[in-house]
Amino acid sequence: MRPIDEIRTALADGSAVILTASELKKRIAQGDTISDVDVVTCGTCGVMSGTYAVLSVPVAPPGAFSRADTISLQGVPAIPGPCPNERLGLVDLMVFGTAHADDRYGGGHLIHDLIAGKEIHVAVTSAGKNYEADVTLSDLPFARLFTTRSAFKNYSAIINRACEPEKTIFSALPLQGTSTQATVSGCGEINPVENDPTLRFLSSGTPVIVNGAGGRVIGTGTRSSTERPNLSVHADLKEMDAQFCGGFLTAAGPECITSIGTVIPVVDKDVLTSLSVRDCDIPMPVVDISDRQPVGTASYDQVWTGTATRVLYHPQRCLHCSPCDARTSCPVDAIREDGTINQIQCFVCGTCVQICKESAYEGNFGSIRSDRDGSGIPIVLRQSDRRRAEILCRKVRDMLVRGEFQV
Repeated sequence: MRPIDEIRTALADGSAVILTASELKKRIAQGDTISDVDVVTCGTCGVMSGTYAVLSVPVAPPGAFSRADTISLQGVPAIPGPCPNERLGLVDLMVFGTAHADDRYGGGHLIHDLIAGKEIHVAVTSAGKNYEADVTLSDLPFARLFTTRSAFKNYSAIINRACEPEKTIFSALPLQGTSTQATVSGCGEINPVENDPTLRFLSSGTPVIVNGAGGRVIGTGTRSSTERPNLSVHADLKEMDAQFCGGFLTAAGPECITSIGTVIPVVDKDVLTSLSVRDCDIPMPVVDISDRQPVGTASYDQVWTGTATRVLYHPQRCLHCSPCDARTSCPVDAIREDGTINQIQCFVCGTCVQICKESAYEGNFGSIRSDRDGSGIPIVLRQSDRRRAEILCRKVRDMLVRGEFQV
């Protein structure tokens, strides 16, 4: 037993042993002792559709209009209200991370651009008249991000057993049929909920880091269950870091990237047992896209063990096609005009590796092996970025050391 007050004291005087989840798992794999560890930081980053923002946006001088009938930000439709802010020229609104301006820009992109400090064009209709304004996040008196469900304990691998390709939010390109491709989500052994499956340290009101900003757990999210729990969280947009969020293009339209980090104090053996979970221990249901019913079970070591942590570009293989299919299909617009990759922006999803016929882009993304037939199905898309989640784990650790985040 290690009382929580003792851990807080160790954090305050700088003597606490703090490991990221990845560092802890490496110790376990090497057979090293972990009994000296005080705190473990966990994180996840991926496409989380249930993300939305509540904003208060100045549009026009007081008295210009009574209340907004419609409003859009950078072309992304939002929902005005419920408070009308009558005659203040100010609109309270809700914008969904999955709202679409077009097939390449949506709510996730908008949230990222706001956090990045970019100017956003706002258009309002009221009583048949139009009002427009250009604003930045600093102009907004209120801006808060929420999730309805996020950080699922574990996700499912998606396949398409039908003959025809399927356009779906679970693939960047149409998902080919006859079980020839698989798409996956989830950061496996470093996911906060995977390391705290009973939500002992992730209950309502618990501090968490959302897109790099201090936030709180609201409670469990929609579709949460004892077997597959998830979280609802919130945090202030103005404190967020744009590298941990963004838009993600899918065959069915733009989706939203969100990141969540947390700390788990090692207060007893039960916590250590939960923290000892490895990718190979985590089952990943394999489901058919048509009805989302399980057709087998894989595991997360097939996704993350020995697979690509970055995509390599081989310019000597590149034919400089125009248009470049890899560039136009990249879900996060990480491929530059000359074919090189913006590694900071890259999500390491695998789309460019899948689509480039000349293999100018290289990366091992593995395959899933369902327990029902044992055959390997190539993974063509990862909708979670474990590399970025590990960066978040280190950020949370550094915040703990500096006293910017509390257990």
